[in-house]
Amino acid sequence: MNDLKGLHLLLTYTCLYECDHCFLYCGPAAEGTFTLDRIEAITEQAVDAGIESLFFEGGEPFLFYPLLEAAVRLGKSRGLSCHLVTNAYWATTVRDAELWLAPLRDAGLDSLSVSDDAFHGGDATLGPANRAREAARILGLAADSICIEAPEARTEATQEKGEPVVGGDVLLKGRAVETLAADLPRRHHACFTECTGEELARPSRVHLDPFGNVFVCQGLSIGNVWETPLKQVAADYDPAAHPIVGPLLAGGPAALAAAFGLPEGEDYVSDCHLCYLVRRSLVDRFPEELCPRQVYGLPV
Repeated sequence: MNDLKGLHLLLTYTCLYECDHCFLYCGPAAEGTFTLDRIEAITEQAVDAGIESLFFEGGEPFLFYPLLEAAVRLGKSRGLSCHLVTNAYWATTVRDAELWLAPLRDAGLDSLSVSDDAFHGGDATLGPANRAREAARILGLAADSICIEAPEARTEATQEKGEPVVGGDVLLKGRAVETLAADLPRRHHACFTECTGEELARPSRVHLDPFGNVFVCQGLSIGNVWETPLKQVAADYDPAAHPIVGPLLAGGPAALAAAFGLPEGEDYVSDCHLCYLVRRSLVDRFPEELCPRQVYGLPV
């Protein structure tokens, strides 16, 4: 995995919200948060593995603010660029947002990405995302927005069949399968012959959760850094030999479904929708590759 340069740390699965689109099933009751010792350990592993950039995500990383600040400081001390994703719940006013952001800027934070859409209670002029961006501007900290569109049917033709397709930027996996897929147009499973959401063969970045799982797609693990260092996980990664990634590369979710059986009917909204449901049906069969269970909405 020579292209691996970015490491996205899911600092915690805990979040104030339970957003309809969340592919990690984050929420107030979701468990799993990094400790400082493990932040130190993975930062060292990241440098050894040739990682250049750290991204702190969640859940909501600001819920564990002292840990977040220490993590940014550790990353910068080891020469890594550090970036942060947040829903900006803490930006109650611009001046208060400055109080939250200034120590992170001083610790070395390079950029801030703020969720700003209807799923997160966004408002273009009055919401916390706008206040957070304004505070970042005042502090000289780079900031941008992440906007998720609600899925809806579009009338344009797809491929050569004139079938309805889904608009919007929601990935239909995780909680979105339960909350957003019901009324959307569907296509036969055989249509989904490639993975369009992730670069599985040569990923340039992976996600890492507090339990040590290394994800090439959320809930699709290629190893555990608390058992095997990240550099070795990357070196040992053989996409074709992976029981889930292999079929996906060979023929997309359709091939995965053919290999293990179709769940819940034959028609699906998208490749992610089909892939997620097949994987969820296989969690007990492949507990090391498809984990943790909570990402699939299953009891731990």
